[in-house]
Amino acid sequence: MKQKPAKPQRQSIALTQPVRLRAEAARHASADEPKAAERRPHPRAAAARLAAEVERLAAELEASRARISELEARIDIDPLTETLNRRGFERELKRSLAYVKRYGVSAALIYLDLDDFKPVNDRHGHAAGDAVLKAITAALVHHVRASDVVARIGGDEFVVLLWNVSEAEAAAKAAALEAAVYATPVRWGASTLVVGASAGVTFIGPLDTPAAALARADAAMYAHKMERRQPHSANRTAAVRYP
Repeated sequence: MKQKPAKPQRQSIALTQPVRLRAEAARHASADEPKAAERRPHPRAAAARLAAEVERLAAELEASRARISELEARIDIDPLTETLNRRGFERELKRSLAYVKRYGVSAALIYLDLDDFKPVNDRHGHAAGDAVLKAITAALVHHVRASDVVARIGGDEFVVLLWNVSEAEAAAKAAALEAAVYATPVRWGASTLVVGASAGVTFIGPLDTPAAALARADAAMYAHKMERRQPHSANRTAAVRYP
């Protein structure tokens, strides 16, 4: 009787190899589990990092808001004289008109235009003109109260808002400011630069608009300037106009 041939050993190797591979993979996976756990951040550490990031972003946002507020404020400031420019003064005048309307207080607006300022720029240059403008601004601020407002609204045009003044006081203050401008010489090299000013006054009323008040003060200033240019004119009192 013939014996049956033995089965090839390769078949059992082929059957057991996947089992060994799966076992080795399981061993490697179990060996890597502690390392993976080490890489995962602790919940408290993750929360601390998140809180620090939120705090950093909040600080950056606050700094950005402060910078925006600063830039918005600078929009209303004349960079040469560091006083209000036309935009800033019109906003201030609008608030002042609302205050006058509500509380019935008196307020006057003085409009000043410099005399003989153009020759300063023509002969000595714009740097000399800038020096004169800064000196005159300082003189105007020095001769008004802290509650009053000084602004440069044009090249050589200034306005002053006075609170709680009578007609006589407003006219006297306009004349005093004219004198203060003339009494502010500026040394420029070997030259002494001196300019004058013409002032017009108007009182602002509860129905005024900023544009109307400025136009009326400007007209009073121009009338005063023309009057002073007349031969033998000795009138030093600024024209006063009313709403």
